[in-house]
Amino acid sequence: MDIKNDELMLIGSKESFLIRTLMKKLEDAGIKAFYTGADVDAINGQWARASVVAFYLDQGAHTKSSIFQFINDRLNETDKKIILIGEKEDIEEAEKFISKQVVAQSFLRPLDNEKFIFAVAENFRIASSEKERKSILIVDDDATYLGLIRGWLKGTYKVSMANSGLQAIKLLGGNHVDLILLDYEMPVVSGPQVLEMLRNDSETSNIPVIFLTGKSDKGSVVKVLALKPEGYLLKTIEKDELLKELEKFFKGR
Repeated sequence: MDIKNDELMLIGSKESFLIRTLMKKLEDAGIKAFYTGADVDAINGQWARASVVAFYLDQGAHTKSSIFQFINDRLNETDKKIILIGEKEDIEEAEKFISKQVVAQSFLRPLDNEKFIFAVAENFRIASSEKERKSILIVDDDATYLGLIRGWLKGTYKVSMANSGLQAIKLLGGNHVDLILLDYEMPVVSGPQVLEMLRNDSETSNIPVIFLTGKSDKGSVVKVLALKPEGYLLKTIEKDELLKELEKFFKGR
């Protein structure tokens, strides 16, 4: 088995003998993997490297709920999946904070290494096929609207989400996207301010932006277009029309 250009992030509370043994088995199977401690800064610092994430839930080790919640948020933001390994009670505790929709698979201990390695390889295959799809970042402070648009697009595009302008800027620091759907009116940092920050940074200046706006009057539309985005869409847009507009946009580029 030869997995190229993909890496597995294996998270654990400590780099135990069992984790080192598992890392060796992954290496023997031709799978690139690296260990990361169960720490927000450590996980976040290595997140962009990983195509697949696994969490080795050590029996008896106490993992803070904030760690699980952070991982859940990052998985949803970047449209990645996680594999959980642990005792039944440990997995149930993790799933109180990590939604089942981002859990690719769960393995009970003692771990069946062969089945785990097969699952990792399969998730690499899925992640690789995802890379072929155009990636869209949706930025909106309305969590309900974010979830709605993500649900509409995820079957066609690779979708990530940010619930504020600052979160979007931070996310773009380690991730490539082909298009940003940006809410025009947001608290703290507005859509126009986000666009200005993007255009002033050489790493993000060429990312196309389409504004999402709830205002359709002429004055508001003129104000939006004056910022020279690649386009604007009204938030009243229906699913089929949105998909048609996005298809037209990407074909035009």
